[in-house]
Amino acid sequence: MKRIYFSISLFALLAIIAGCGVHQETIKVAQPDAMNQVKSTLQNYVNGQPLTSEVTSYEYMVNEVRKTAPEKADILKAGLDDLKTASGAALKSKARALMAKLGLDVAEKGGNDKK
Repeated sequence: MKRIYFSISLFALLAIIAGCGVHQETIKVAQPDAMNQVKSTLQNYVNGQPLTSEVTSYEYMVNEVRKTAPEKADILKAGLDDLKTASGAALKSKARALMAKLGLDVAEKGGNDKK
């Protein structure tokens, strides 16, 4: 009986030693490009989406852009402030113009890119 307990204990100890080798891996996560969020938001307006709750994130977007491109952040802030008063065709037109000022490509509905 002692032999069985010893064998089980030895087997369990070996299994723990062999199976508990912890493997840690560091995964680097790329910081999302702030201009991608700006482009996506403006593209939605060009495609006809009206202003909705994303207006509350304008300040955040401007601050994120300011970290990497301060000159574009000033253009973005002025443009977004202007968009807040626009709707319909004026919103589309102003969003398209702001994308051009920021050097962003405008994708027309249907997938064709227009510069």
